[in-house]
Amino acid sequence: MIPAERQSAVAFALRNLLLDDRQPGPWALQVASDFMAGRRQAEALADQARRLETEGGSKNAGANAPTDALFLRTILVCQRPWATEGDLAELRAIHRRLLPGLSEEQILRRSQPDDDASLYPASMLEQGAAAIGQELATERNLASLNRPVFVQRLAHYYDELSYLHPFADCNGMTLRIFLSRLSHDAGWDLDWGRADPITHRRAMQRALRGNIDDMQALIAGMVRPVNPTRIFLIAGWDQGPAH
Repeated sequence: MIPAERQSAVAFALRNLLLDDRQPGPWALQVASDFMAGRRQAEALADQARRLETEGGSKNAGANAPTDALFLRTILVCQRPWATEGDLAELRAIHRRLLPGLSEEQILRRSQPDDDASLYPASMLEQGAAAIGQELATERNLASLNRPVFVQRLAHYYDELSYLHPFADCNGMTLRIFLSRLSHDAGWDLDWGRADPITHRRAMQRALRGNIDDMQALIAGMVRPVNPTRIFLIAGWDQGPAH
């Protein structure tokens, strides 16, 4: 990875945790700083994350070990490719990279007596994910859309996936990685640094109640073209990669 890619990966990982009210500790932040400066390679981060999980922490990380390991693994996600099928298998592949120690039985959200009625029934996750994947495929994974249409459709899918809520832990983080991948392949990047936790949480809550206006506004503030020269000089800001 070039220095800019390292910095981008660390910034994304930090923001992704903060949006879920998680904060890496000073030790993990120093490891990330060393990575950005080229003093640590990706293999070293993977090794540190593995040690944090298998040894139950260290004198440096202590009780914050699970969050620190998650932070380091999120930095490395972009270096761990997976099949980009836009389905539950892709979501599980991303989730497995964040929490590799979970058994198959622990990955998906399971039905509980006190299940949140605002979420999709856990017993039907496979069917719900398949329906979302089919809808995405019908829309060609949002490729070649003008910016306003892309924002609208991505907000729709963020809402649908949030309602599906396939994972008991790291669900939001997994979905944001997936949406970032989906957006990039469609010609747009998402700057999650522009989403503060309070605004993000409010948009999610309102979307689950049927109003995605705040979600659209949130995404509109984050979307930027992958190839700005082509967008700005040839197509114009509101036109998509196909123009």
